[in-house]
Amino acid sequence: MAVPPGQHRDGPVSLYRHILHPHVARRQAAGPVIVAAQLPQGNAYTRFNTRVAIAVTRGVGSMSCAWAFAAIALISLPAAIASGSVIIIVSWVAQTFLQLVLLAVIMVGQGVQAAASDARSAQEFGDVEAVLHGQGEQANHLDAQDGKILAILAEIRENTDLTKALAAGKETP
Repeated sequence: MAVPPGQHRDGPVSLYRHILHPHVARRQAAGPVIVAAQLPQGNAYTRFNTRVAIAVTRGVGSMSCAWAFAAIALISLPAAIASGSVIIIVSWVAQTFLQLVLLAVIMVGQGVQAAASDARSAQEFGDVEAVLHGQGEQANHLDAQDGKILAILAEIRENTDLTKALAAGKETP
């Protein structure tokens, strides 16, 4: 006997089947991408170099270091002014003060931006998790609706068969 669409020999089946994309499981397992997760995990030499680089970056990329660099740069300011040469004064500003102090200040700013980026990444990850959960709930809702629709269709078929039988003057099944 032929099985009508949306039916299975054991009863109604869903008209829709929600299938998660394979990337979803990988993304859920990995979590949000943050700056710290990008650090090398290789051999001892690579890890040592990374630790040294991070320590230097944290040290130089602090406002305390920026203030120390400014103080060091100011030590040579009187000599630059005493020279009376515009080229030496401009050179001191550009090569001594700006390069030395701005290096540390820019590194502090980059650290703040990286922290904000990590926070944004974690928040967006949570938002995507919520959307995916909502989609799963919608799929469950559709499954429940499908069950009701299929039950209604079965009743309609039964009533149609009964109506046809009555119209043909046959006894009810």
